[in-house]
Amino acid sequence: MTTTSTKGQRLPQTSKRSAKAAASDKRPDEDASAGARRRQIMQEAARLFGTRGFEATTIRDIAAATGILGGSIYYHFASKEDIFVAVHGAGMEKITQAVLAAIEGVEDPWDRLEAAAVAHCNDLLGSSEVPVIVSPYYSESLKGLRETLVAQRDRYETVVADLVEALDLPPDVDRSLFRLNFLGALNWMPTWYRPSARLSPADIGRQLVQGLRPR
Repeated sequence: MTTTSTKGQRLPQTSKRSAKAAASDKRPDEDASAGARRRQIMQEAARLFGTRGFEATTIRDIAAATGILGGSIYYHFASKEDIFVAVHGAGMEKITQAVLAAIEGVEDPWDRLEAAAVAHCNDLLGSSEVPVIVSPYYSESLKGLRETLVAQRDRYETVVADLVEALDLPPDVDRSLFRLNFLGALNWMPTWYRPSARLSPADIGRQLVQGLRPR
C-alpha cells in the first residue's frame, strides 16, 4: 500500500495495525515458556518465603533457586512484593477451589466442615505445586500491601464463614470467634507439621473437626 506525501511523492505506508501486530508477534511456544518460568519463580519464591520469611528472602535468592540470573526475574515480576502478591493470590485461589470441590454434594454441615478441613490441610501441607501461603501474619515490609492481601483472602474466608453459619452450635458460641479459631488452627500447621508425622494432613483436618463437633 502507498500514500502521497505532502510534496506529492509516493511513499510506502506502514499501517498502524501492521506495526502493532509486529510488536505483539509472539509465538505460542514463547508464551508457554514464559508462563512456565513464571510458575517456577512463584514456586521457588513460595518455598523461600515459607522457610525464611519475606524479609530474609532476596530476589537473588529466588533467582538462584530458580536457576536464572537475578535480573531475569524482572522480566516476569516488577519486584519481590509483586512476587509475593502473585504467590499469595494463586495460593488462596487454589485452596478455595479445593475446598469448594470437596464440599460439593455433602449435605450435613459438620461433614461439610470436615471435608473443607481435609481439603485445606491437603492443599496447605501436601501440595507439590506452588506452596500455599495463607498465614494471617504479614511482614512489616508488606504493610502497604495488606489491603490487597486481605482482599485475596476474603473469598476463602467467606466460604468458611458460610460453613460455620450452617453449624448447629450452642447459642452462646460466637460464630465469628469459632471461625477465626478454626482458620487459625488450620493455618498454623505449616509451623509445626513434618512430613514424617504420624498423622497425614487429611488426618489432622479430620481430627480438628472431630474435636469441635458436639458428641
